[in-house]
Amino acid sequence: MRPGVIEVGPQRYREVFGRYYEDFVVGDVYEHRPGRTITETDNIWFTLLTMNTHPAHFDAEYAKKTEFGKPLVASPLTVAILVGMSVSDVSQKAVANLGWKEIRLTAPVFAGDTLYAESEVIEKRESAKRPEQGIVTIRTTGRNQNGVVVCDFLRTMLVWKRGHGPADS
Repeated sequence: MRPGVIEVGPQRYREVFGRYYEDFVVGDVYEHRPGRTITETDNIWFTLLTMNTHPAHFDAEYAKKTEFGKPLVASPLTVAILVGMSVSDVSQKAVANLGWKEIRLTAPVFAGDTLYAESEVIEKRESAKRPEQGIVTIRTTGRNQNGVVVCDFLRTMLVWKRGHGPADS
């Protein structure tokens, strides 16, 4: 059997993503690849979509006068990309995100930066109300192309146990 696939028929395979509750081990770290290079267009579209009107994100002349000297990537975009990078590994089999906390933005991100993410399993427990599911907390850390940590946060998810989710049918 090849990793990341299940055989669904003779010489026919289905790609498998994500982890069931049982697959998470406290202390394990999962590296999420590929990286993601953020473009100026990504940043402008995100500021328009979210109605973020701070000129530090899209007005190059304004941004020249800041300590950074150029437009910053909107911080919620950084968080959204890091979450997205982790989905196929840690939350593809989630029922729901239960929350994010301790979001820290530790260094600026600019158009042209490439982000890489990894997630460490911090805690897991069975759900008291939903016996087919468990609760998993991870810490996701994002670094730029130079290895500088730009963001980290805790994320808690409700995750299916093996044999119980919609992907199991």
